[in-house]
Amino acid sequence: MCVIWGIPYLLIRVSVSELTPATLVFFRTGVAALIFLPLVLSRGGLRPLAGRWIALFAFAVVEVALPWLMLSSAETHITSALAGLLISAVPLVGVIIATALGNREHLQAASLSGLALGLVGVALIVGFDMRASSGVALVEMALVVIGYAVGPAILSRYLTGVPSVTVIGVALALCAIAYAPVAFLQRPHVLPTLPVVGSVAVLAVVCTAIAFLLFFELIAEIGPVRATVITYVNPAVAAILGVAVLRETLTLGMGAGFLLVLAGSALATRRRKVAEGPPGVSESRTADAL
Repeated sequence: MCVIWGIPYLLIRVSVSELTPATLVFFRTGVAALIFLPLVLSRGGLRPLAGRWIALFAFAVVEVALPWLMLSSAETHITSALAGLLISAVPLVGVIIATALGNREHLQAASLSGLALGLVGVALIVGFDMRASSGVALVEMALVVIGYAVGPAILSRYLTGVPSVTVIGVALALCAIAYAPVAFLQRPHVLPTLPVVGSVAVLAVVCTAIAFLLFFELIAEIGPVRATVITYVNPAVAAILGVAVLRETLTLGMGAGFLLVLAGSALATRRRKVAEGPPGVSESRTADAL
């Protein structure tokens, strides 16, 4: 997951050079929705969503529709490294949301220390590059962070029992339908170049369809708060891609930051021992129940 969701920064930057953010989101969600459609039909179609449409709409907005548009728009003004640094705040926001919903487990000293250590590591990786050409882009990234933190909480609290492929498949389809009119109006007048077409294809198939299947399994196993800690390693992947593709320099600070990110992630996601309870009951169920 850290690798799969670390490469979109580069792919989005390539795509928005020829496509508008809304058009990119339409193609990304539309292609992925078509991939999910057979899986949704094989698991009862829309029947599992009976009585949960409001939660599904909310999940689609905060996890897909809003963040993907804001991220695509922001990356036309800020560096991918800065975007990665801002995205790394998702676990912190996730802890705040979990606490607001009554879960105090993630306020343990070890977890908070791990989160702080991870942020320091991310800052070293990107070299404290806080330059941005537009304050609007920073607001857009703030919305992305909040959306990515709220999405797993909605999933865990209101959409349990619904097949994961149904949730994300329908959510992607709704987003594609919503963005279709704008994408049509903003469609490119010439055929996009091969790098753009390839970037959109990888975003849709690998970074969306395959990634969400893996992410739902991750949430089911370790809980929505711990699952968001994958965002700590994304900037490291972005840095490696910067060296390999954009010929950027890999500094000692980046290497040291990557080690701190791994250490912080391990500390923040360490399972707390349960003093009492029947054998085989995982502590992660507490996190899953949010």
